[in-house]
Order: sequence, then structure tokens, then C-alpha cells
Amino acid sequence: MTPTQFLTALKSEKHYANQIIHLEHIAARAAKFARLETPLHPALQDALRAQKIDKFFSHQAHAINAARDGNDVVVATSTSSGKTLCYNIPVLEAILETPRARALYLFPTKALAQDQLRSLNELTHALETNKQIVFDTYDGDTKREDRTKLRRRGNIILTNPDMLSMGILPNHSLWSDFIANLRYIVIDEAHIYRGVFGSQVACVLRRLRRLCEYYSANPQFIFCSATIANPGEHVHRLSGRRAHVIAEDGAPRGQREFALWNPPFIDKTRTTRRSPNSEAAYLFSSLVRQKMRNITFVRARKLAELVLLYARDNLKRTDPDLVDRVKSYRAGYLADERRSIERDLFGGKLLGVTATNALELGIDVGHLDATVVVDFPGTIASLWQQVGRSGRGTRDALSILVGMDDPLNQFFMRHPEVLFAKPVEHALIYPDNPYILEKHLPCAAYELPLTNADEDLFGPGFVQAMIRLERNGTLEYRNEQWYFHGLGYPAEKVNIRSVSDQIVSLVDVSRNFKTIEEIEATTAMQRCYEGAISLHQGDSYLVTKLDLEAGAAHVKPVDVDYYTEVRENGETRILKTLRQREVGDTIAYYGDVRVTEQIVGFRRKRQFTEEVLATVDLDYLPQLFDTKAVWWDIPEPLIRTISRQGCDLAGSLHAAEHACIGLLPLFAMCDRWDIGGLSIVIHPDTGKPQIFIYDGFPGGIGIAEKGYALLESLWRATLETIEQCPCEFGCPSCIQSPKCGNNNEPLDKKGAMVLLKGVLGKV
Repeated sequence: MTPTQFLTALKSEKHYANQIIHLEHIAARAAKFARLETPLHPALQDALRAQKIDKFFSHQAHAINAARDGNDVVVATSTSSGKTLCYNIPVLEAILETPRARALYLFPTKALAQDQLRSLNELTHALETNKQIVFDTYDGDTKREDRTKLRRRGNIILTNPDMLSMGILPNHSLWSDFIANLRYIVIDEAHIYRGVFGSQVACVLRRLRRLCEYYSANPQFIFCSATIANPGEHVHRLSGRRAHVIAEDGAPRGQREFALWNPPFIDKTRTTRRSPNSEAAYLFSSLVRQKMRNITFVRARKLAELVLLYARDNLKRTDPDLVDRVKSYRAGYLADERRSIERDLFGGKLLGVTATNALELGIDVGHLDATVVVDFPGTIASLWQQVGRSGRGTRDALSILVGMDDPLNQFFMRHPEVLFAKPVEHALIYPDNPYILEKHLPCAAYELPLTNADEDLFGPGFVQAMIRLERNGTLEYRNEQWYFHGLGYPAEKVNIRSVSDQIVSLVDVSRNFKTIEEIEATTAMQRCYEGAISLHQGDSYLVTKLDLEAGAAHVKPVDVDYYTEVRENGETRILKTLRQREVGDTIAYYGDVRVTEQIVGFRRKRQFTEEVLATVDLDYLPQLFDTKAVWWDIPEPLIRTISRQGCDLAGSLHAAEHACIGLLPLFAMCDRWDIGGLSIVIHPDTGKPQIFIYDGFPGGIGIAEKGYALLESLWRATLETIEQCPCEFGCPSCIQSPKCGNNNEPLDKKGAMVLLKGVLGKV
């Protein structure tokens, strides 16, 4: 069944209620080719011919030429555009010409490293000299005897940043020959390295560069990335080095039908829509029935399980033979389970998978006919990365974006032209965040003593972090150098994927405390509070106990028809104003703040309908952290205008805050869950009404700074979203927030519009 036929069939079904509000036809694109400046090594040319590759797409040829000229390179092109050849060709050619040459490949996941290992095996299989080229994955699953062989003889090591940080750099004396002969460092999926994870990987790469210099090596970097707005700037912040940017995509593509699917209203006041999760399960089931292989992407682990649960319930009634041909896939599953799902999807045993962005990366899962994306994934770059998993090569494909009931999703539902025309966002990292440097500078000192010269490498946060580390006794200064002063090696305690270095295991008390998955300790309180429902492969588990000290959440299987949603409250205090400027008719500020967040309870929501069944209070201790924020004044004349128009000031501030947070991901490459906010009628530090938006990570990662720079654009988009929402008093599509700990009270939609017009100078 073609994409057009499938959509036509959907429109004739009883469930259809004009949910397709926009259909974008994306035309096929022919390939563009280019030549290499000099011929390839004959053995490599023969190997490519054996794979039926006799010419290069333009971006491949340009990348190979640039790498051969000695440049660092970043290739930022679409999913499945053949970026792998952009680094495999120069690396293999270097090894064929100089057998002692070495290359380090970094992938964000072990699964992706395994996938690229297969690709490298296929390419080198036809090489007559392939036995002379030694390569393999080096990670936690690698056998001890194989590790020794790879250290001594490996030409190419495929690993991940975690293993580089914990296993390779602290033991660099064992790797001295490999590092001394390192010619290339390949960073695949570079767009993934943003936020906290990207900032920590940037520190790991700086640690690697120190050791390369120590062993007199000067390797080239080759980065591959999905399309982002700032590939050159991003990889410069990531590695500290400038790279030649190649962003023109020469790969062909088939035509694609891209539908925007907005769940219909189910009440006369037009404030409540049909559950997007139910809509997604319906689409997922319909695709599976038509044997259209698909991935249905969702934003959260819980939702991957929830949509699978709904879909299986649907299939049981109509096509029970298909129930076992669908599964969920997400982080947290143990490695063997994830590998099994990947194999089944690649081999065609599975027709569909509900997945988080864990499957967004370029793991080859074979041919897919469709992708369904439930909820805008935070960035346009991620959206195209996800939809690009279907229709690889010149195959036709179907993509459907299911809109959630929040300001950002509804903005795109009303303005599809922005979604399809807007440039992709800027990737944001903050590698000189002092909180992150405090983790990595002890690691660097353990590897080689630190000196004042390292400030140039690690950036402006170096001095502040070093002062703290020296004061608390982590580093010791002698002979004009800083040495690590402690037991063991510090890298083993650094989790580069989190601001926390701890994990919490979910243990099933009904199965002798068997671990069913693992989560970061930083998110444990939000996800594993007592009374929470945790989902795993469609099964519900009740959290009976959370023990952060022991690193365990006790769960037991239950049969319930609801799921849970956390409620939080917070306080924000100003520590230091770093910048201020006039914006519209007011003054905006950017600076350091101290945030207090507290879990105050949760809601039980019925599956399928999202009806709130109960609100439960919790009494957990508050958590404090320092971060960066943008905030702005509400001028006195505007306060009087809000009052004259019969609006509530507190409700106006609260509604504007919610809506601004909901729209900020339109301008910064972030997720609304990465940011927090506060609105208050009289702030204790200023004595004025104030709205704050802050980064949800200690030290900040650049989101609030981007918001400060683009504040007028944010206000305009927020005002337009509220004005165009058809509800009368406010709804999740405009001013209500799923994170609000105050049950979305008070909120004043009219007042928020008056406030935003006022700060924009339109009142």
C-alpha cells in the first residue's frame, strides 16, 4: 500500500474526524555527484566496486577531498545520505598507505558502534589486504583478551565517549602507541552531543587532545551530523578546533507524504482534545495491519510503553496474530533486550516499534515504510532525523506528526509553513560550565598534571573550577602544577550523560528483586516517587519504595487502568545580574539564579481518555541548584492596564510564563522539560512582578542565554499562539502546562495577551 492509498483509506474510517489538517508533499530529489581530486588507493577502489559503488555523492567527494588536504571536517547532511563513507574512505586510505596509522571512532551508543562495525566489515571484506587492517568495538562488552589485542594492534577502535572517558584516557600509558600514531578522530552523530551530555563530551575531547599533544600526535577530526543550523560553531565548541563545513546534501531521496495530524476536540468549549497517545496507537495499529513497517516515536519512556499497550489492546480485538509483531524500544532496557529488538526489526520479524529517540540515531533497521512522531520532538533537526528513518534511499515514505495539546505543537499545527520552511536550530553546549569542569579537571589531572596553560584548552570556567577543587582538597598544587589528590581514579565516578554520577535500578520485588531497567538518579524522584506507575514493555509496575541511598526503586506488577504524572513547585532567587538591555517597552536581564524545586505530588490519569482520577500529595525535601536565567520587568503602567481591563495580575504572569516556556524550544535547540520557570507578583529580590525562565541544569547550558538574545521573537510567537487558540479561557494548547505544580491556577488568558502586547509596546 502506498502512502497516499493509506491516508485515503484512513479518511474513510469511522475513527477519522478531519485530523489531517495539512499534507505536505515532499518531492523526490535526484543525486548529485562529484569527483575526487586524486584517484583512490587501488585496493580501496576495488573494494568499493565490489559493493557497486563507482562514484561519490557530492558531499562525500567534498568531505574526502577536504580530509585528504589535512582539514578537520564536519559533514552535516540528512539521515541515510551515506556519511559513513566520508570517514571510512580517508581512514582506510591512510592505513593502506601507512599501516601503523590509527583511528578512533566515537559513537553515542554501543548499538550504533556495532552497526557501523558491520558497515566497516562489508567495506573491508573485499580488500586484498584486509587481514592487515585490525578493527573492532572496544566497550564494556569487549572480552579482556580482545582488549589487549586491540590496544596493541588495532588500526581502528570503535567505541563511545563513556569508554573513552572511563577506560582509555585514565589508562593512556597502555595506549601510548595507539595515541602516538593517531591520524583520525571520527565523531559520528555529532548533533546528539548537545546540552549536558554534549558539554561533558566536549571536556572528554579536550582531555584526549592533551594526551595527543603529550604523545606528539596531531590527529584530524571528522564529524558527521544531522542537519543543524550551526555545524561549524557546534563542532568548534565540541572539540575546540575549527572544521571545514560540508552541508550541501548530494544524496537522492524518494518522495514523501508528510501529514500533520491534530487530535479532534471532544467538548463544546474546545478545550480538550482526544488523547494523542490513543491517536498514535490507532495510527500504529493501522500501519501494522497494512504490513507497513514503521517506528512510532514518542517523547518519553512511559509513553513508548503506553502507546504499545493501547496498540496491543487494539490488535487483540481485530488481528491477534499481529500482537507479537510489535514491541517498544527505549533506553533503560538491558542491552540484550535492545539488541534482540534491533535484530527483529531489521529482519522483518517485527512490523512496528514504539520508540523514544533511542532509535533516532542511524542504526540500520532495514527498510521502513513509515514513521509516526507523537509530539514535536523539541527540535526541527530531531524531527527530520526521526522521519528520515523511513524511506531510505529512493523509496517513497509516509510521515505523520501527531500534535500534542501544548503551545509549541499547536503553533506548528496552525503554521505548517513554519515547520517546513524554518531553518533547523542551533545546537547548544556549554563546555566551560564550572560544574561540569569540576568533574573533568580531576580526571585530566590524574591523566597528566594540570598547568595554567590548560586554561586556553578548557575555557573561562577553568579558574573558578580550579579554585573550588583546590579548596576542597581534590587537587594539590606543587611545582607549578596541579595533581589529583585522592584514591582510585576520578573518571570511574563521572557519568557523562547526566549531571549526576549515580543510577537507580528498578527492581521487581515479585521476582526476587530482579533489575528490569536503570535510570539516572537525577530523574528518579520525578519518575519513581512512591505511588508512581512505571511501564515496561506494556506492563504496569507500581513503585512501592524509592531508596536513593541504595540506588533502588522497588516495584511490583499491577493491573491498573491509569498512569501517573508528577507535580512540582519551585522558587527562584537572583544571585547576580550578568547582562541587561531594553527590550520592547521593558528591561530584560540575564544572570545567575538559585532554583529550589520540590515534588509536591502526582496525578493519576486514566489510560486512553487522560481523565484525572485523583490528585495525590507528596512531602519530599526540596532540591537546590544554581543555574542561568532570563527574566524581565513588568512596567508599572502595564500593571495598571492589566488591572483596568479586569484581568488578574498573578494569572496573567502565570499564563504568560507557561506559554513562553512552551514556545522557547522554537528558538533554542532544547526540550521544554530542559527548562523551568517562575512567575511572581512581588519577587523578594526586586520587589516587582517578575517572570523567570531558567536552564534546568546546574550551571546552565545556554538555553536561557539564547532566550535572552531572542526575547522579542519569543514574545511575538507566544502572543500569536495565545491569540489564535480557539479556547475561551485557556487550555493546554496555549497557557496550561503539564509541569505546573499549582494545578494550572491561577491562569488568565486575556491578561497574558495584554501583558505580552504591553512588553512588546503594542498597548
